[in-house]
Amino acid sequence: MSTAKVEHFERLRGTVRVPGDKSTSHRALMVSALADGESTIRGLSPGLDVDATGRIIEQLGASRIVDGDVVTVVGPPKGLHASDTDLDCGNSGTTMRLIAGVVSTVPGAHRLVGDASLSTRPMDRVGEPLMLMGANFEGRGERLHAPLHIVGSHDLRGITYVVPMASAQVKSAILFAALGAATATTVVESVRTRPTTEEMFSRAGVAVVSIDDDQGRRITVQPGRPLARNWLVPGDPSQAAFFAVLGCIHPDAELDILKIDSARERIGFLDVLQRMGATLSLQSRDTTASLSVRSSELLATEVHAREIPSVDEVPVLVVAASAARGVSRFHDVGELRVKESDRFEASLALARKLGCRAWSEGDDLFVEGLGSATRFAEFEIDAALDHRMVMTSAIAGCAGSGCSIGNAQTVASSYPDFFDDLERLS
Repeated sequence: MSTAKVEHFERLRGTVRVPGDKSTSHRALMVSALADGESTIRGLSPGLDVDATGRIIEQLGASRIVDGDVVTVVGPPKGLHASDTDLDCGNSGTTMRLIAGVVSTVPGAHRLVGDASLSTRPMDRVGEPLMLMGANFEGRGERLHAPLHIVGSHDLRGITYVVPMASAQVKSAILFAALGAATATTVVESVRTRPTTEEMFSRAGVAVVSIDDDQGRRITVQPGRPLARNWLVPGDPSQAAFFAVLGCIHPDAELDILKIDSARERIGFLDVLQRMGATLSLQSRDTTASLSVRSSELLATEVHAREIPSVDEVPVLVVAASAARGVSRFHDVGELRVKESDRFEASLALARKLGCRAWSEGDDLFVEGLGSATRFAEFEIDAALDHRMVMTSAIAGCAGSGCSIGNAQTVASSYPDFFDDLERLS
């Protein structure tokens, strides 16, 4: 599939079970590879991004056996070792940044490469703290773009590091490196990001102390090897966001989305939609939640980046804003510019293609909505190798007047069955 054509669906009904959470999937593979012994993982994300992580842990000496929905990972008794070949991260920024932290403690030379899109994404944000810990870290240019050359060592030192931006990937890269440091490492974040890494470390027997401080968090990790564990991966809330917005803006929709990760840092998009007037309900159970969404009349709102620390859901919320009445403002979302594509400009361009007036002021993005998705124009767009822009565009086309999406095949990096699941709801 290079170009996908999406038609307007007159009526949407059904249940969606989105793929396993990508964030948890990457980390489950890495923690299991670092452990001594056999771990099992159920519900792993089927996307190419997570598969890239799976292939890399095998190159580093772990074994991986896939049997249907169950993945078994065995960490080598003496720990991971350097690979003679490049560690190909594909299109996955999570893979590259977190593996950089992992291999910083694995003696030997490591070369991390990625596709054309990933090679434009800055890696200095993980390179700086890892170098402070003593890792030898090199990349192209001032922003340290891939390919990355990292020389791992058992002689890393623990540091206290204040993360300059809200980034679970940067935090996690440091925490993975902290496992092999000589002393404790502390990461301080001014905006709390997804706690997946530190929670999984704790469950795997690593000594972790996490303290919330106002809107931020302070996490301290003691060095040590994780224990082998069995992991169950919940549904990905970032993928659920597409169907949540679709259910809200479509004129005749009743959708249920099952068993997603319910961590507060992961479902900020639901607070935004509720503030806009969405008809939705959340039923929580343990660490997961199921979501019911119905057609709604939305009103404009203001969205702050701290509500959605990863800003991953901002593009599809721009589509929600395009269907709302009034002018919505997205504050401090400049981080969108350094994702798989420049999602800041891509979101503006999409809103304009739908027929909205959209503009920016610095890192703030504005959309004057049309009041209903039925007023969306039919459009064509090139997704520029960005899986989230593929899905965002498809949601707009399905609720509106249809669309044609170039480079739609890149959706396989995170959600290979997305178009099948979308079609089934019609």
